[in-house]
Amino acid sequence: MNINTSNNHDNGEQDQKGVSKKRYMPLLLINYTCLFLGSVSSSLLSKYYFNHKGSNKWVSTWVQSAGFPFLLLPVFLPYYLFQCTQRKPFTRFTPRILSLSIFIGLMLGLNNLLFSWGNSYLPVSTSALLLSSQLVFNLILSAIMVKQKITFTNLNCVILLTLSSILLALGSNHDKPQDLTPTKYMIGFVATIGAGLLFALYLPIMEMIYKKVYCYAMMIEMQLVMELSATILASVGMVWDGGFTEMRKESKEVFDKGEGVYWVTIITNVVTWQLCFMGTAGTVFLTCSLTGGICMTALLGLNVLGGVLVYREDFGGVKIVST
Repeated sequence: MNINTSNNHDNGEQDQKGVSKKRYMPLLLINYTCLFLGSVSSSLLSKYYFNHKGSNKWVSTWVQSAGFPFLLLPVFLPYYLFQCTQRKPFTRFTPRILSLSIFIGLMLGLNNLLFSWGNSYLPVSTSALLLSSQLVFNLILSAIMVKQKITFTNLNCVILLTLSSILLALGSNHDKPQDLTPTKYMIGFVATIGAGLLFALYLPIMEMIYKKVYCYAMMIEMQLVMELSATILASVGMVWDGGFTEMRKESKEVFDKGEGVYWVTIITNVVTWQLCFMGTAGTVFLTCSLTGGICMTALLGLNVLGGVLVYREDFGGVKIVST
């Protein structure tokens, strides 16, 4: 009887893997699309919040993960409503995977806070170029943690991106907004580099964990737990800093585009960040951490262009060479 049960379980796992292979390209295209839309839109919307007198870093941190309830739909609807899968949600979700998901979620929450600090002080184009340094860290960590082979092309990317970051640092005084002190600019600079380092660490760690994940649905469940953990961390910060009260005050008295636009900005930011993180996680699951890092870095070029087109940021000299 136990043998039959074991065989049925193995067959179910093989069925899941078979379905994943059949749906590989459609899933990959969907994740690339989510990553594209989410990455560009979320960065521009985050800067829009700060440009129009939004100032709370914890609010900006909170919206990056607060969209986790959207993940309840793909987790529970296929099994309970549509009945299009035989796998029950959170099947084989071991205590070890749960604890790892919570830990990575807290790390992601810290990464979100660093990004918010950097984005509040730096122009979108500068922030995007600095975040491109995550590919450098990602290549090194991938080689150490998941034995990613280092090729001439990969090494060339590392050298060029490192040089571009150095150029940006040297030219930072000419790029900072007039009302921003050099100290705050440097805080934003360091915070953004820190966010890139943490994100680069996140990618190979996820690739290692995904080796224990046997289907795409389980990856979404992990993402749900991680986003929930990041939101709890951000919510604690919001309570400590009075962020929830500040949101009501900002919407009515501070945000210069009006209360309606404020809440539309917050809600759309929640949605676009969720698209970005789901697209990233799906890309790493379906390919590898280095591919995810390369895709993110490629999209950062569009963030640079978006900052120039939408916010009329300076794009001369150093930025042209760095890009």
